[in-house]
Amino acid sequence: MRLLTVTHFFASHGGGIERVADQLCCELVAQGHHCEWAASSADPSPMGCNLTALPLPCWNPTEALTGLPMPVPAPRGLAMLLRAVRDADAVIIHDALYVTSIVAMVAARLAHRPVVLVQHIARLEFASLVMRGIMALATRLVTRPMLRAADRAIFISAAVQNSFAGVRFRNPPLLVFNGVDTVLFHPGHSACPIGRRQVLFVGRFVSKKGLAVIRACAERRPDLDFVLVGQGPLDPAGWGLPNVCLTGPLAPTQVADRMRVADVLLLPSSGEGYPLVVQEALACGLPVICGEDSAASDPGAAGFLRGVAIDPADPEGTAARIVPLLDRPADPATRKEAAAYAAAAYSWRGMAAAVAEAARRGA
Repeated sequence: MRLLTVTHFFASHGGGIERVADQLCCELVAQGHHCEWAASSADPSPMGCNLTALPLPCWNPTEALTGLPMPVPAPRGLAMLLRAVRDADAVIIHDALYVTSIVAMVAARLAHRPVVLVQHIARLEFASLVMRGIMALATRLVTRPMLRAADRAIFISAAVQNSFAGVRFRNPPLLVFNGVDTVLFHPGHSACPIGRRQVLFVGRFVSKKGLAVIRACAERRPDLDFVLVGQGPLDPAGWGLPNVCLTGPLAPTQVADRMRVADVLLLPSSGEGYPLVVQEALACGLPVICGEDSAASDPGAAGFLRGVAIDPADPEGTAARIVPLLDRPADPATRKEAAAYAAAAYSWRGMAAAVAEAARRGA
């Protein structure tokens, strides 16, 4: 099949949704499909995997102001996206609440092309009450209608699926977890130097990832090193904390090394579904502290994840709930069980096959 994938950004932007789309496109190509990937031209296009990149000229006025990435196609980008939808046998949209996603859905309905909507998140939490209200309204007016319009909805998290249980889907939705590259992410020795106990964060430096909570935790625990992997509009260097180490963006092999040397992964985000970095940490046998929604994403993995109530409006209170968990020792047997579970449960090949079958049935 000729499959068009639509995301807001390419994987080089550094977000989890984009990384999932990248892995999925490559696996779909490996399974014999022709894959075109349309996303904002703000970042370098993907190379390799024999997929076709379609960089769309876009504006992105909101990310710097609100932390919410929302690229809006320029007229030429809009024309490129409409043409790509018409040329595809089926369209795979990652997350509903983006302008590129909405345009692709409308174009697909007009062109009678089947749509598979892969929904990663239930909602985005903000400290601002105004932004929370806007997101709640957007979920009701955009996300739910998009899910109803899709020929097949695929959820990557049980918690996200449950939050949309009242939607009248065209066909029964599917729960399909993201895959994990266990060639890279596995227990074992690390090339990273070992020093003090390390708390690891991997993700975009934006408010929704809980950077304010990490800062509060680092201030409370100067005896621990907080290693932050990633980049973004926020700059933790300005915190002036000597126990915070910034690595910048790292290649997956380097991230896996960091996971093998760390003592715990801390991801105090909320409303994110099942972040890929959590699954990769499990595959490395690394204990995880995350939001309650993420901890409930996969019932089979619940015993390996420490869920915490995350309140973006109260980073100090959230940090007070997290800090005691940082001292809980990780049982070696549990680490081994977590890695074995992730290796068995999370497969890019299986996810790609499920997405392709959903597209084929829609066609």
